Amino acid sequence: MRKFLMLLTLVLIWNCTSKRDLPFHIPVDKNWQFKGSDTLDWHSASVPGNVMTDLLDHKIIEDPFIKMNEEKVQWVATKSWEYKTNFSLNDSVLRKENIHLNFEGLDTYATIFLNDSLLGTSNNAFKTFNFDIKKLAKEQNELYIFFTNTDVKEAVLESKNPYKLPEGRRIFTRKAQFQYGWDWGPKLNTSGIWKDVSIQAWSDFKFDDIFIRQKKLTAKKVKLVAEIVITCDLVLEINETIPAEVKVTIDEKEFIRIIDIKKGTHTYKVPLEIKDPKLWWTHNLGNPYLYNFNFQLTSEGQLKDEKTIKKGIRTIKLISKKDKIGQSFYFELNGKPVYAKGANYIPQNSFQNKVTDAHYQKLLSDVVDSNMNMLRVWGGGIYENDIFYDLCDEKGILVWQDFMFACAMYPGDAAFLENIKGEAEQQVKRLRNHTSIALWCGNNENSEAWDRWGWQAGRGKKEKKEIWDDYLMVFDNILPKIVSKLSQTDYWETSPKYGRGNPLYEFEGDAHDWWVWHDEYHFEYLEKRVPRFMSEFGFQALPSFETLKYINQNDTINLKTAAVIAHQKHIKGFRLIEEYMVRDYKKPSNDEDYVYVSQLLQAKGIVMGIEAHRRAKPKNMGTLYWQLNDCWPAISWSSIDYFGNWKALNYKAKKAFENVLISSIAEKNEVKTFIINDTFDTIKGNLKIKIIDFYGKEIKTDSLQIEVLEDSSKEYYNLSLKSIDKKTTVLVTEFNNARSYFYFTKPKELILPKGEIEKDIIKTANGFSITIKSSVLQKEVFLFTDEKGHFSDNFFDLLPNETKTIFFETIATSLDDLQLKTLNEI
Repeated sequence: MRKFLMLLTLVLIWNCTSKRDLPFHIPVDKNWQFKGSDTLDWHSASVPGNVMTDLLDHKIIEDPFIKMNEEKVQWVATKSWEYKTNFSLNDSVLRKENIHLNFEGLDTYATIFLNDSLLGTSNNAFKTFNFDIKKLAKEQNELYIFFTNTDVKEAVLESKNPYKLPEGRRIFTRKAQFQYGWDWGPKLNTSGIWKDVSIQAWSDFKFDDIFIRQKKLTAKKVKLVAEIVITCDLVLEINETIPAEVKVTIDEKEFIRIIDIKKGTHTYKVPLEIKDPKLWWTHNLGNPYLYNFNFQLTSEGQLKDEKTIKKGIRTIKLISKKDKIGQSFYFELNGKPVYAKGANYIPQNSFQNKVTDAHYQKLLSDVVDSNMNMLRVWGGGIYENDIFYDLCDEKGILVWQDFMFACAMYPGDAAFLENIKGEAEQQVKRLRNHTSIALWCGNNENSEAWDRWGWQAGRGKKEKKEIWDDYLMVFDNILPKIVSKLSQTDYWETSPKYGRGNPLYEFEGDAHDWWVWHDEYHFEYLEKRVPRFMSEFGFQALPSFETLKYINQNDTINLKTAAVIAHQKHIKGFRLIEEYMVRDYKKPSNDEDYVYVSQLLQAKGIVMGIEAHRRAKPKNMGTLYWQLNDCWPAISWSSIDYFGNWKALNYKAKKAFENVLISSIAEKNEVKTFIINDTFDTIKGNLKIKIIDFYGKEIKTDSLQIEVLEDSSKEYYNLSLKSIDKKTTVLVTEFNNARSYFYFTKPKELILPKGEIEKDIIKTANGFSITIKSSVLQKEVFLFTDEKGHFSDNFFDLLPNETKTIFFETIATSLDDLQLKTLNEI
């Protein structure tokens, strides 16, 4: 009887389950070969990939990331390249009514042939291209692609343009602009099949796109509408339809709607509702909860298509309103003002195929660990891979997303405008379900550059008007209309709103502050003119010892090699690092110490800016420094270098981005101590103040009970400097779990004592614990080793007679080469 009941249950389940007639998705990633159109024979190729990594795999070129090899590979961009492969399709695929060949990304000017028949061309590395190959497809197929080098195409486009536009020919080609070289990256203008190629085959109809539009959100429920685009290619009579069922499962709750599918591509709306919704928050303010939306399309007992989307419930608005001092700029998440803390993000590698899922996971985990809640995807790079946005959704990181236009004026002819319109539509549709997307921004610095960088010099009134009208057509017309129509995300025309030469820079919109670095102002300037939202500011530092050794291909630290010089792309870079260094630090006498102090210098300047911005809350509501990461081994503004090593800046930014921050500043003859609270809770506690000398002797102590209001910044303590020995003492301030050290003079003027550091190293399951102690204050303790891993803390101050334990996460089995460096010994 028991066996009979089990059999009956299985029969019932089978009868209730639709047969599957899902579309085939077949990757075309095998058997690829490549050659130069006028050089080389056919060699094996990797897809996705690019011609430079293919050449590198065959040792035809040397690695452009080491020594001065970048210059040796410039010939690659002057050639045209050919790719081909063979692939087979079985009867199951060939019997489908529809067979399409999809290219997710071709870089850039490609002519595509299948079985000796021309399919079409591509002219935009940011667009997908789709071809109907039903009539051409057979059991054995040959796919051939010819990539014309960008120089050829750009020369033609430039000759047709009525005016010479800044900045060079890159503006005519819709591809990653940084490939043409930047002041932190190499010139590696590659080409090839940089994203997936696949075959999609289906019988009658399938999901083309699904957008989950949020209609109304209250504490009790959220109303949504799934806008489902379905393509039907069946031969139907006029007004004839096919009945189908759309089932939407949200976590475990099901919604079913019967629709009548028409021939062609149409949008069908399915209303949805979630009671007592769990809201998505940035990781520093709550839980980034994601609902699982599963969509199934069924007809005549067959499951025709299925798609899953993870999406959070939240509202996100850019609040840009006129006020008493200008115009605000801040993000409101779920009705609450959120202080944005983070950095600008660039592509993780000049060769995108080298960026693995593990790289994304590590870097975005580092972002969370660094207490950042926003990244700005900069407009000279790429629209990132899906996994980047998936992880930002999952980890609670807001994304400011630039369109891919940077530091240039772009053409405005009809063909170019149509090209970028298609690009924008595709990318907005691709990313619009991602909860992390907080803003679409038209471009990086194009408007500021036109106003301030001398680009209008020597141009007539008519020419200037036409160039600016072309700008407005793209950034004030086409892009905002697309964002408004296709998404629920706010749009911002350009970053920054005003250049730093405009007095409104400080009072309206977002700002890029390059008075420090480019204009060589002192770090203290960051404390004087605080804008409403700082979307860029930065300072360079040398990278890790590991990176420098890799550049030189040598185990010693030598900064004077031609290789190191070639990996500094800013014309004033080395000079500025040194000039700023001698303002605040004693210049080291050896290269290893120089690297160390350069990182302290970078961290000092940027953290001064971060703290000034946060103290100015709510006038200022965001600080994003330039830049988070590198695309190659370099001397740059990054806080995490090419190999994933944290510089001093990243360790110190982590502390400066904590939800509750103690920040002190010296003004005239007093020190003002602020507490900044980014949480939505009022916090009570004991504020403890003490001044000690570098041997631990207490000079002054004080404490008071305080109440810190939610989402606030306020001065809580004022200290006179009149009787303080500035060179031998430090102010230590504590409030609950927060602690701050404030020095009364520049590091080079401190009289730091000599003293041993005791250390005790113990093996743990994931690496090592390192406990250190010293009888004197040790300033900027830097731990380093040749073993690959990550220190839980570094570049920190160790108070006299205080014990501190650091964890080093690694797969290494010993840590015999661990070394420590401090400012005391410089």
